[in-house]
Parts: sequence; C-alpha cells; structure tokens
Amino acid sequence: MNAMMTADVVHSKTLPDLITKLLVARQHSLVLFHKLAALKPFAPAAPVQHLLQRFRQALVDYLALGPFEIYEALEEQPVDSPYRQARELARRLYARIARTTQAALDFHDRYDGDLSSPALAELDKELSRLGEQLAVRIALEDRIVTAVRNSGSRIAA
Repeated sequence: MNAMMTADVVHSKTLPDLITKLLVARQHSLVLFHKLAALKPFAPAAPVQHLLQRFRQALVDYLALGPFEIYEALEEQPVDSPYRQARELARRLYARIARTTQAALDFHDRYDGDLSSPALAELDKELSRLGEQLAVRIALEDRIVTAVRNSGSRIAA
C-alpha cells in the first residue's frame, strides 16, 4: 500500500504533491552536495567523478521541478483559485529563482565529462559559489512552499 501511495505522489500533478516532490529532490541534492564537499581535497579519482556525476544529475532534476512543474501548475490555476496568492508570489520571485537556476546550470556544464586537474582545483571554490546560490534559491522557494501550504490548509478547512 505504501509503495502505491509513493507512486501516486510521484505521478501526481497536485500542488501539495509537487511541493513534496520538490522538497524530496532538494534534500537529495543537498545530501549529495555535502558528500561531495566532504571529499576535499579533490583528486581525479573515480569516487569524486562518480559522486560529482550523481550530484549533477540530482541537481538538474531538482532545478527542473520548480519552473517546469510547480510554477506551471500555479499558472494553470483558475483566477479565483485559493492558490492565487502563491501564484502571485511565484511570479514576483521567478526572475530571482531563474538567476540561481542559471548559476547551477553553469556549474553543471562546467563539470560535464572527464575532470582535469585544473577543473578539480577550482571545484572547492565552485561548490562554495553554488552553495551560496542554492541558499538563495531555497529561501525563495520556501516562501512559495509556505504560500502553497497555507492555501492548501484554507482549501481543507
């Protein structure tokens, strides 16, 4: 039964379920981010390359949930939807979130393929920059998450 409920959440397009998917994907990305950062000093060895590849994929999956699922679902809400305040907030924050998306995609692209020693020498600094951008993104997303959840509690009431 639990597996069926989990599968339903994965395929669901309701805003509460999309928020859950976002938070799970974000958590997974952050766990891999911290595991990768803990491998310093970085060497062109298989563990670093493998973990970096896993992190990059998790990062892209996480980044895609915001603009391609949650914001789209908010935009599809009717004008009189209880989610209209969340939609307006998402519209106001979207440009700032998009800048963090671009910074994360730049990181993703920079570390695509085999890693050279010069690229690895910059990895610590690049992870630090990425971490700052992710912190900004998370703070902005949390405002939208809160707005959606508050709207959802009004629906249930």
